[in-house]
Amino acid sequence: MKHLLLLHGAVGSKDQLQPLADLLKNDFSVHLFNFSGHGGKPFVQEPFLIEAFANEVGEYLSTHKIQQASVFGYSMGGYVALYLAKQHPQLLSEIVTLATKFQWDEMIAAKEVAMLNAEIILEKVPVFAEQLKQRHAPNDWKLVLDKTKAMLVQMGKENPLQLNDYTTIEQPAFLLLGDNDKMVTREETEAVQKALPNSRFQLLEQTAHPIEKVNNVVLADMIREFCKTNSR
Repeated sequence: MKHLLLLHGAVGSKDQLQPLADLLKNDFSVHLFNFSGHGGKPFVQEPFLIEAFANEVGEYLSTHKIQQASVFGYSMGGYVALYLAKQHPQLLSEIVTLATKFQWDEMIAAKEVAMLNAEIILEKVPVFAEQLKQRHAPNDWKLVLDKTKAMLVQMGKENPLQLNDYTTIEQPAFLLLGDNDKMVTREETEAVQKALPNSRFQLLEQTAHPIEKVNNVVLADMIREFCKTNSR
């Protein structure tokens, strides 16, 4: 059975993708994966970096003796998947991304960092603060936010993937974006899709950025159809 790896977003965890995994488990050998510091997985000494997260995916595949896998990446997970595809193309086959932020500069990074202020989250959205606390326990969720903010600042200074980088990624790629996503623009997603040699783009109707707002049945059907149609 074909391997499918599901990658979560920034400050997220693999548990958020469990409903999607359940819908796909009869079609693929599904793997859920936490990046370091997320979902209770221990922190590493190194800072959060796209390159480091991509290396973790490669190590996971090696440890589980998976020569090649299809990947679905939500938000940051999609960015990590494409970065890994550029660095180690032999490891990945089809790539599906959803709500991935591709355009980064200092202004964009500053805007995203401001949304990760732990004290403001505690004051304004205490329910979300409690979710983060439980999601990353026993790790300190505030440290997860701080390390993520530092990564975004660095991405704002130097985007790990420039538009020209995508032209060398040959794997079939399917870029999905919710039509109500307030973080990711259609323009930046379509720009990357046009740069990718073998890719598609599609809007998901009545869909916002959070993974919890996505219709998992529709998403599972799209992943299933794309990975099986483009299987190499």
